Amino acid sequence: MSDSMLERITIEPKVPAKACVIWLHGLGDSGAGFAPVVPALGLQADHAIRFVFPHAQEQPVTINGGYVMRAWYDIKSMDLHDRADMAGVKQSEQQILRLIAEQISSGIPSENIVLAGFSQGGVMSLFTALRLQKKLAGIMALSCYLPSGDSLPDAITDVNQTTPILQHHGVDDEVVPLNAGQVAHQLLSTVGFNCQWQEYKMGHSVVPEQLRDISTWLQTVLDHVK
Repeated sequence: MSDSMLERITIEPKVPAKACVIWLHGLGDSGAGFAPVVPALGLQADHAIRFVFPHAQEQPVTINGGYVMRAWYDIKSMDLHDRADMAGVKQSEQQILRLIAEQISSGIPSENIVLAGFSQGGVMSLFTALRLQKKLAGIMALSCYLPSGDSLPDAITDVNQTTPILQHHGVDDEVVPLNAGQVAHQLLSTVGFNCQWQEYKMGHSVVPEQLRDISTWLQTVLDHVK
């Protein structure tokens, strides 16, 4: 996996950006998979939120027979305790940290940045944010789990302990079992993170009702950005 800056789709607001949502896609997808959610969120026309949809680099994925696809890390098995290749997770974490640093360098403070993700991307948003040394506006983790299974990642900080964390999961998720998301939520809640859990009647996907809830949540956590 290269250390170069990730390619991405960037959607700028009509007014100068004062906030940013970095949204990480799932296994085998790309930033293009989630870029269409921006108009679907129904934000006010004069919102000042930049949306960044990075593309994970391509790599072989063990559970898919070594087929090369976009992935934030290799998935070695379907067992939650041995699913994520932690070396790959930490490599992608460094790339995401560079994306965050890039936004800060552009004039957007970390407190105005939301780190979001779906499936593998949600795993990375949780992992990166829990270990981050900078305060974020919000963390969104959709249909995902903790890469460390039923334990918290190492080297977590308390910097984002009060940062709103939105966790969504489908009750019929056929890829990431509902229990995997619930375990992550329970672990985070037990140590005092500010988590909000919501289940939806869906599989491993995103539904319109959920997008409405995400829109409301985003506008709440970025309410201070005017």
